[in-house]
Parts: sequence; structure tokens; C-alpha cells
Amino acid sequence: MSSDKSASVEMDGGSAFFEYLLTHYRGLFATLILLPISAFYGAYITIRNGLVFYLKSAPAKHDYKVQQVIAQIEAWKSDGCKEKLCTARSGWKSMSELVPKYKLSHRKIHIDMYDILDLDESRGVVRVEPLVSMGQISSSLLPRGWTLPVMPELDDLTVGGLIMGFGVETSSHKYGLFQFICESFEIVTAEGKLLRCSLTENTDLFHLIPWSHGTLGFLVAAELKIIPATRYVRLEYQPVYSLEDLVGQFEKDSRNTQENDFVEAIVFSKDQAVIMRGKFSDHLGSDGKQNSIGLWYKPWFYKHVQTFLNVEAGGVEYLPLRDYYHRHTRSLFWEMEEIITFGNKPIFRWFFGWALPPRVELLKYTETETTKNLREKYHILQDMLMPMVHLKKSLEYFDNFYNIYPLWLSPMAVYGNAGNIGLIHPHIKQDGSIDGLYVDIGAYGTPRKTQFDNRLAQPLLEKFVVENNGFQALYAKTALSKEDFAKMFDLGGYNQLRQTLPYCTQAFDSIYDKVSSIGRASPVEIRKMKKFH
Repeated sequence: MSSDKSASVEMDGGSAFFEYLLTHYRGLFATLILLPISAFYGAYITIRNGLVFYLKSAPAKHDYKVQQVIAQIEAWKSDGCKEKLCTARSGWKSMSELVPKYKLSHRKIHIDMYDILDLDESRGVVRVEPLVSMGQISSSLLPRGWTLPVMPELDDLTVGGLIMGFGVETSSHKYGLFQFICESFEIVTAEGKLLRCSLTENTDLFHLIPWSHGTLGFLVAAELKIIPATRYVRLEYQPVYSLEDLVGQFEKDSRNTQENDFVEAIVFSKDQAVIMRGKFSDHLGSDGKQNSIGLWYKPWFYKHVQTFLNVEAGGVEYLPLRDYYHRHTRSLFWEMEEIITFGNKPIFRWFFGWALPPRVELLKYTETETTKNLREKYHILQDMLMPMVHLKKSLEYFDNFYNIYPLWLSPMAVYGNAGNIGLIHPHIKQDGSIDGLYVDIGAYGTPRKTQFDNRLAQPLLEKFVVENNGFQALYAKTALSKEDFAKMFDLGGYNQLRQTLPYCTQAFDSIYDKVSSIGRASPVEIRKMKKFH
């Protein structure tokens, strides 16, 4: 055998062994390899962001970075506008389990903008760049006595992703989706112009940027509303033991915006759930103890919540505000249990809990052909946004066709506007009245339905959502046809605006082309494609 062939055999054998290791010992690999890498990278980002904020160097550099974006677009125009445009940010860094395959063929525009630019306390806004994360905002604003009205849970979620995609938190019943706390956007269009968009400037664009997935321009800054922060959240846990009680109490709590600053529920079975009602508080009350749930050795939050099923009277705790905001981060809700099955064991939490979670891009990159096939068939990662009036019907659907638990429930308001502009609108009930209260049903994990196959279940679920006037969070996999996509989202104003913005259709794919299987692929498929590019 020649040396070349020997090397090839050794390489194939090494690759096969590595794939076997990643497939059958994924938890061990994540613990020993991915967690240390994630921890060091996270520490670097934290130090870097802290220095930038402390030195106040970001605002001075921002205008220069915007001009660099414009220069790249002008160069594209000079070259004849031959390719579609996309951001140069790695597709592996998205929170989706999929990777944008369109980035392999598009011209990449570098937008390295991850700084907090200004905190204007007199106006009640913070101005930030698009790659600023929720963890970065909470750690910067809270010591100064401020917070966002809507602070989505996971540390690594970015402002740009939450605007261009969707963002929800348990305060969304009161303040709406993340897009509704935005005072203004600054985008660079495909023409190379910097536009400010607000309720009074470029109004149509202001209302259509949310959910547009970067298909109208490049976001370079946003102003977000801020509200005073408190030290704690007083969190009341109420167990319920029937579907009827869950639906009735949850809707009642979600509509009570005066008493409840936060509302969520974790559904553990068809007849068992825990509803949580939160209230801002500056002081510890006599009705409960402080629980710093964010400490590395603490149980995963949903596991802690589950213990209240055994306490019929429920209970009250006071959680430090930042701990509350990022209560699901360490366990990625309950996804981590399927990756590191021993991750909630006390000894693991004590020695490794500080490093959780491993970074999503590393988890995606180390996916194998075997784990890909298993995930596509047996795993679900979806957020379905359903009118609150259809909550019971929706939970029964998930129970009948998925039998997946836990489920996450977060109420959310969808607001309209005078011109009825936007991709999503409040629900119109059968009697003609308008009801903007929806509920995000988060389904994450492996369904227990016999002979379940998500490749068959996904299209049926999306059909159910369309028929009941719901919306699908587009970070996740979709099987929607272009026709059904147009039924779910109002694309009329969006398509018209794309035609009127110079160079827009030449520069950017449509939303559907970016979020459907046309534009996305699994990590394994992306690695194969890269060999041919």
C-alpha cells in the first residue's frame, strides 16, 4: 500500500473514530472540550465589553464603522451588483439549530458592531449596536438602575436578532414583543444610504423592519426603551392540576398587567403545570426567601420549578433581577438535559455549573451525520405564537400529536398601528373584535409520541398554526410552502416597500428565501457544501 493510501486510511479511521466519539459520548465531549472553550471565550467577551463601556470608546468609533458599511455597499454597486448581500457574521453563531447556506454564495458585508453607544436617562432610552447581547445589556444597565422592559432570557441573544427575527419575555404581556420597545432603528439601505426610522421618520420602514430578517437593509443601531430596575423579582409559584385550571388562570394572570410584571408557565404534563407571577421589588418581603438561582451550583430553574408541583399551596421567592432574567440560560431551558444528561447532578453543578452552557455554535459544529438524522426525525425546537383564545386547543394539539414536555408558555401582546403596517397583526376574533394577546408555546426536546417523526409532524403543526391565525418564530426550521408563508404573514406592505427601495430586490433575498429550506441547512449539510465552494 502506498504512503498516500495509508495516510488516507488513517485519516478515514481517525474521522470515523471522532464521529463515533461525538455521537455516542456527546455529553462527555461537551463537558471536557466544549465547556472550557465556551468559558474562556465568554470571559474574553465579558472583559472586552466591559472595557469598551468603561472607556466610552464605542460612540467615537460608531460613525466610522457605519461609513465602512456604506463603502462596502458602494464597492458592490461599482462591481455591478452581481451577487446578493448578507452580513459576514458566521451563520454558526445564530441561535437556530440550522445554518444559513445562502451565505456560501452571497457577498458578505462586515458589520462588526457590538457596543452600547449611549444611555440617555432623560429620554429613557439606550442606543446600541446590533450585535449587543442581552447578557451585555443586563450586566451594563442593572448597576446603573435601569433595565429593558422586555429582556429575553438567553445571554447570547442579540439586539439585531431579536429585532429582525422575534423576541419575547415574560413581561411581553405588558410591553409586547421586543420590537415594541424599540424607539428607532438606523439602517444602511442597499442604495448605501443611512436612514433613521421611527414613528415619525420613514414610518413604513420602521414598522416593517421587525421580522424582516435583514431583507430591507443592514441594521447599524437601535434605540431601546428603558425602565427603572429593582433589586429583586418577587416570584409567586402556583401549581395547577388540570388543563382547564391552567388555561383559565394563565389567561387571567396574563391580562392582569397592573398586578403582574412577569407571567410564565411551565407545563410538565397535560394535567400538571406551574404558573409563575412576578413583580418588581426593591425589598425582601416576609412572605418568601431570597433565591439566587443564577449561582453556578443551583439546580436548573425548570427543575426547581417542578418541585412546586408537590406543594399544593405554591410558594413565593425573591430572585435577584439579573438571576431572574437569565434563569433559563445555564440549561438552555431544558435542552441541556439531552446533551449533558448528568448536567443537573449536584456534583456536576458544583464543579462545572459555572461553565454552562456550551456555546451554541460549538454544539452545531460538532454535530455528526448520525446526530443530525436523529435530530431531524425525533427532535423539535419550535416557538409557536398562538392567539390566547386558542391556548387550550393548542396544548391539546401538542399533547395528542407530540406528547412533549415540558412546554414553555409566555404571554405576549401584538400591537397594531394606524396604518395597519407590519408582518404580524393582532388577532381578529369571530365576533369581529380585536384581541392582541397571544401566547408563545415553546416546544423544545424529544416528543414521547409513539413512532414520532418530525419530518411528518412539522408540516401538520404549521398547518394548524395557519388555520388558527398564529405565527411561527422563524429562527426555527419551517416546512411552510411559499403560499402558506404568505397566509401566515402579511407580506403586502413588505413586498411593496422592497420594490420602492432602490437596489433592494437586487441586494437582498426575500424573507422566505432566507428562512425556508431554500436558505438554510443542517450543520452537517453545510460542511459538505463547503467542500464544493
